[in-house]
Amino acid sequence: MMRYSTGFKQVLQNFLLIPLLLSPLLTHAEATWGLDALMNTLASTKSGHASFIERKSIAMLDQPVESSGELFYTAPSYLEKRTLKPKKESLVLDKDKLIVEQRGKKRTLSLQSYPEVAAFIDSIRGTLAGDKKALERAYKLTLEGDESNWHLTLLPLENKMKKIVETIDIIGAADQLQSIVIQQADGDSSHMTITPIAASNVLTN
Repeated sequence: MMRYSTGFKQVLQNFLLIPLLLSPLLTHAEATWGLDALMNTLASTKSGHASFIERKSIAMLDQPVESSGELFYTAPSYLEKRTLKPKKESLVLDKDKLIVEQRGKKRTLSLQSYPEVAAFIDSIRGTLAGDKKALERAYKLTLEGDESNWHLTLLPLENKMKKIVETIDIIGAADQLQSIVIQQADGDSSHMTITPIAASNVLTN
């Protein structure tokens, strides 16, 4: 079984929606709202810039750990998480590479060598890209709510992945991602709140 160091697990922690019959006055767009419609909406986003605040609850600590910074996204495979507080660090996902910069040192990891890590990371990147097929290879997807207030839940399919992540909940409106909640199998969790910068949509132009 693949084992991860404490430092590497911390990197993973960083990475990372009224039934229709009750409303007879629904428009055609509302009546056809669902997972495919959400993925198509998200896929229309080609790039963006947002700020984030992330609170991590760690079993061994009495209080949540808070960090903040900025997110940059370019479809379909580039995602950067630039933490500014409490200390500067950078995580860059570029195709099949994860570039980690901490304390002035930079490391480059190949996701092909860590398939469980790749599945975890692609849960976020796949959602941003509206890539339903990629998401369904690793997760069972459940969508609740409507276009103006949706809640997408990802449940891992593979046993190896289940040992790392229990659930990933992504909440948003239209093409805006508003929060990402990750519940880890070991009891730790993280809650990231996302706010657009100089744009009308989260992580869009």
